[in-house]
Amino acid sequence: MTSPDGFDYGRMMQRAFRTLMVEVLGRVAEEGLPGEHHFFIIVDTTHPGVDIPDWLRERHPEEVSIVIQHEYRDLAVMADRFSIGLSFSNRPVTLVVPFDAVRTFADPSVEFGLKFDPYDAEDEEPIALPAPEEPADEKPSEGSAEVVSLDTFRKT
Repeated sequence: MTSPDGFDYGRMMQRAFRTLMVEVLGRVAEEGLPGEHHFFIIVDTTHPGVDIPDWLRERHPEEVSIVIQHEYRDLAVMADRFSIGLSFSNRPVTLVVPFDAVRTFADPSVEFGLKFDPYDAEDEEPIALPAPEEPADEKPSEGSAEVVSLDTFRKT
């Protein structure tokens, strides 16, 4: 769905929807799951950067479904991935999942779902969150200084 002037609207929508998913996961990491919300997420286990135990990868060589509902721990959302503690066959595991490895994201409590096109590393950079903005009403006091690392703004 590329327009004659070069806008790839399909790819742009995919990135926007992934950003929405990242925002939702970030809120849950900070505040927990509100109400009846819960998530079904299908992850491409062949995607570079997916970190799961070998025994789990053997059982799910192409994709694994995860549920974020009652029993999860340590959900952390980073710039390009998330990590979460879950149990599979009563065995605790920690998964690390790049956002680009997510194939589907659904919240059945509100009948919401997203299906993502496979990520193509040759076509674009992996998704990454922008650096957080400082709230406009909070200004540093006079005489204070803030050190900012340029690594925050570098693409990986």
